[in-house]
Amino acid sequence: MTPIQSASPVLAETFSAAHAVELAQVVRSGFVESRHIGSAIVLNQHAEVIRSLGDPQAPVFPRSALKPFQAIAAMNSGVGLRSAAAVLASASHCGTQRHISVVRSMIAQAGLTEAALQCPPALPRDNASRTELLRDNVEPAPIYMECSGKHAAFLLACAQNGWPIENYLDPQHPVQLQVRDVIERFCGERPLLTGVDGCGAPVFAISLAGLARGFARIRTSSASSPFALYRNAGILADAVLSEGWAIDGPGRPDTVIVDQLGVFTKTGAEGIIAMAAPDGTTAAVKILDGSPRAAALVGLSLLVDAGAVPQDQAEATIARLPLQLSGGGAVVGEIRVSPTIIAG
Repeated sequence: MTPIQSASPVLAETFSAAHAVELAQVVRSGFVESRHIGSAIVLNQHAEVIRSLGDPQAPVFPRSALKPFQAIAAMNSGVGLRSAAAVLASASHCGTQRHISVVRSMIAQAGLTEAALQCPPALPRDNASRTELLRDNVEPAPIYMECSGKHAAFLLACAQNGWPIENYLDPQHPVQLQVRDVIERFCGERPLLTGVDGCGAPVFAISLAGLARGFARIRTSSASSPFALYRNAGILADAVLSEGWAIDGPGRPDTVIVDQLGVFTKTGAEGIIAMAAPDGTTAAVKILDGSPRAAALVGLSLLVDAGAVPQDQAEATIARLPLQLSGGGAVVGEIRVSPTIIAG
């Protein structure tokens, strides 16, 4: 039997299992059924490393955890994003009517129609919103895709600067060069390579440590900074913290964490999360197998261990995350942080 060949050569790769550590366990009926390994890093208020697990210096694709930097790039291009619109530019929204209304207003502000969006067609991830559209025989469309707010921000930057619309996802397009510059300046490193994200936008490979540095700098930026770059970052952080519904959706993990703890949080596909506490302490996590189910739990546990988030408040928030295992209609287990992480 002829082995299936990869469509493209491997140019680089993230850390291997040999360099990962156990971060979480899946426990069913008192039996450890599965284990999630990966890497994580924690920075203190001064952006100094206080915890390093696995290989956080290895490159990863942060996926949607790059969205705050993409939003800042649009803002730095002269787009006056504020409030919910700023959050939607950095969101992986679940597609409620409230989300879609904001995205549509952004597209209209650019003087364009939904046809200009180049993200793939989709239906909302929010069950009620998706059901309503299906009931009305509405077809999947780019506006409902979770990244449509980011794409609308790109289009606004193009309209503001007279940049071409048709190729705004090209890595050499001015708006994408702006994104790359913001990532380099906030994360303190040059991307190893450029790939294609699920929505079609460029995604840049950086280290988990660099991602944590970038989030720490956003979280500690001030909306009154004399420097436009950091002023825009501060405006974005303030917007996310005051409009948590827009970053994800009601009852969904990022929104719950933002609303309950005031932690600036963004999840990315393939087991990525970055989260910055009110005092600037920041954690970034990569689950090596790509599963997202344990990432928020691990990140919050690391922030608690660092003394940046009160344990009782974190536990109340964790209780609202989808971490329970069911069997026969009853709760029979849970996803829990690895004892080695708790022990430090």
